[in-house]
Amino acid sequence: MPGAPSRIRPRDELRADARRNQERILVAAREVFAERGINAPMATVARRAGVGVATLYRRFPTRDALVRAAFTQQMETCTRAFTEALADPDPWRGFRRLIETICELQRAERGFPAAFTAAFPAEAAAHTRARTRADRGLATLVRRAQAAGALRADFHPSDLAVVFQAHGGLVTALPDDRAASRRLVAYLLQAFRADAANGRLPAPSALSLGGFPAPAG
Repeated sequence: MPGAPSRIRPRDELRADARRNQERILVAAREVFAERGINAPMATVARRAGVGVATLYRRFPTRDALVRAAFTQQMETCTRAFTEALADPDPWRGFRRLIETICELQRAERGFPAAFTAAFPAEAAAHTRARTRADRGLATLVRRAQAAGALRADFHPSDLAVVFQAHGGLVTALPDDRAASRRLVAYLLQAFRADAANGRLPAPSALSLGGFPAPAG
């Protein structure tokens, strides 16, 4: 007696399964990276997603590919904020909104800061070009705000790295306290205003933003 015929799954059903697996992997990756950093084992992400390691690697063959995919939307938001800040006719408003946007991303996605600084981790040449564009863009943004008389004259582009490091520490310690996050950002922005300057600051730090998502062009 012949056995029961095997069920052949329609192609669209297979595609739906693949999409669900991919979404589970991306959600799990953001959770694991927030808890353990972007160097967490890929197997940990697979277990959190409820898929096999082979399935994860089939969708994302490298860690860099997974990091980029997990935070694509956040990177796009960050890059758009950067581009809009440079295009804003009000230099201070552009500067302020850039900081507020990135700090909100830090608060909403605690795995984002590490991905943020590893935005171009793969190709050295591409990293260098993106880094150069970002550094020039930041210098332009700072220079415009200073020329408009809004940003204190001794503000240095590396101070933005200090801001994000400080805010990242607060978010790590108080992940659910949005009020504390917003208040810290407001305090810092007020301190950066030219009309708040009272004496010169110490020399700037050697911190860098690393792979800051650069504006297009």
